[in-house]
Amino acid sequence: MQKSEIKIGFVTVSDRASRGEYEDLGGPAMQEWISKALTNEWTTVAKVIADEQSLIESTLIDMVDNEGCGLILTTGGTGPAKRDVTPEATEQVCDKILDGFAEQMRAVSLQYVPTAILSRQIAGTRGSCLIINLPGKPSAIGECLEAVFPAVPYCVDLIEGPYLETDDSFVKGFRPKHAKKPNA
Repeated sequence: MQKSEIKIGFVTVSDRASRGEYEDLGGPAMQEWISKALTNEWTTVAKVIADEQSLIESTLIDMVDNEGCGLILTTGGTGPAKRDVTPEATEQVCDKILDGFAEQMRAVSLQYVPTAILSRQIAGTRGSCLIINLPGKPSAIGECLEAVFPAVPYCVDLIEGPYLETDDSFVKGFRPKHAKKPNA
């Protein structure tokens, strides 16, 4: 994989959607949001899988280690229900957990619904990839991404992932003045 190639993973964790009983709305919502946020060309790696911790773990590992994703967004499986295990799976495959992402997403979501305190989404890194768990509701996906995405490009820089450029009219990525764009 060339360093300039950008692959973004989108994982919908849903028993019903994985069986075709329910239309996956979260995956397309994440992809649409990212298509508005980034000005780079990027390739989609999308999966719809069941709420099984080992399957979530193996999917995330494959997307990072074999597919070469520099950013992975997940939706679903972050609540308190017994089958909700996305955060546990994410934590198992990550090198580092970045608590600030979860704190900010919950703080923003609380402005809309009091049940945001039930959300357990997390974010972390695996190698040169940032993995972010998002809620399952499409509107909440957008609210959470809007809240945390300004930090995403620089975070990905720090873990030596692909250089992500944002459309500042949609969401402005923040980089310190000393952070320089790599030579093309």
